[in-house]
Amino acid sequence: MKTFLAVFLSVTLGWEILPIAAAEAPSTTKAKPVAQAKGYVAFGNHTDLVEKAKQERNLRILVNMDPTTLKAATKAFNQRYPFINLHAQEITGTDMAQRNVLEIKSGRAREWDIIYPSRDLYSEYLPYLWKIDLLHMAERGVVQIPAAMIDPKNRNIVAPYTRIIAAAYNKDSVGAEHLPKSWDDFLKPEFKGRKFAVDIGPRPIACLVPAWGLEKTMDFARKVAAQEPIWVRGVSRTLPSIITGEVPMMMGTLLHSVKRAELKDRTGALRHVVLEPVPVYLTSEQAILATSQNRHAAILWLEWMAGAESQKIADDHEPMGSSHLFRGGGVEQELRGKKLSWVNWEQHANMESWMTKLFEAYGFPSAQR
Repeated sequence: MKTFLAVFLSVTLGWEILPIAAAEAPSTTKAKPVAQAKGYVAFGNHTDLVEKAKQERNLRILVNMDPTTLKAATKAFNQRYPFINLHAQEITGTDMAQRNVLEIKSGRAREWDIIYPSRDLYSEYLPYLWKIDLLHMAERGVVQIPAAMIDPKNRNIVAPYTRIIAAAYNKDSVGAEHLPKSWDDFLKPEFKGRKFAVDIGPRPIACLVPAWGLEKTMDFARKVAAQEPIWVRGVSRTLPSIITGEVPMMMGTLLHSVKRAELKDRTGALRHVVLEPVPVYLTSEQAILATSQNRHAAILWLEWMAGAESQKIADDHEPMGSSHLFRGGGVEQELRGKKLSWVNWEQHANMESWMTKLFEAYGFPSAQR
């Protein structure tokens, strides 16, 4: 017999408390009772979802997306769902995320339906997110989202894009015969003494831990530091220096940033190489606030973000900004057949500690209290 709450949610809002169904697939049977006990709910019918979204009519999102991609995505989503009035705004950087968390905690961010739960402040966002079991809905086919895009622990956060770590170089400074064929090639004697740049932020190197393990990655970081590289901070400032030849090469840069710069490079000097294991991680995390007034429309947006139209927009405008989990997308095709070092959802929780240890392995001093 249904409880009063279950009946209320089903009749009034169209929601169903997760049942323990005998016919459930093995992959979801174990997770469902746990999710139900933690207060998660799920929508059981896509048609009802759309009808509820028509009644809401609005959607306000605060997301971490490239401005041109977000503009194109907003236009395309409005064409797909013309009955939803979408207002989209970009959020970037840790400072903006910290301010957003404070606004959410103080109750001053109620106008937003979807927010960006920054990985730097991930745990602080979690208590303020709506407990909608997107993973269960994806596994049942209620929403068309690849299950691996959804945080399996929290079940209500989607990361629709992937970032690839590559190497960028100036073709006039580094000939094809001297290009590194592996990450270990950066340790060769000919690359010692300011022959390539490395970001002091060790995230690109930390993304090798899933394939190599922490000890091997730390050993690699120490050997990289011994090569006396050009220490830099940020890709956007370094890529122009590679184009001019001031910096011959950079180890560990974002592929989509390099490809965007290549399109603007009139000299044609900027090139890139993808080394194996290829470090990849999910990005552009999005979730629905517990205070959202347009929850059904928000779910439609998250589903749309994982779909073919959105993925193509990301590939066209980033470029190469789609997810490696989307079959046929630019990123998936780029990585097809290659050995990956994928920082999955579970491993991403360890990124902060990995980066701290790798920073120390570089030989930089730690901040003292």
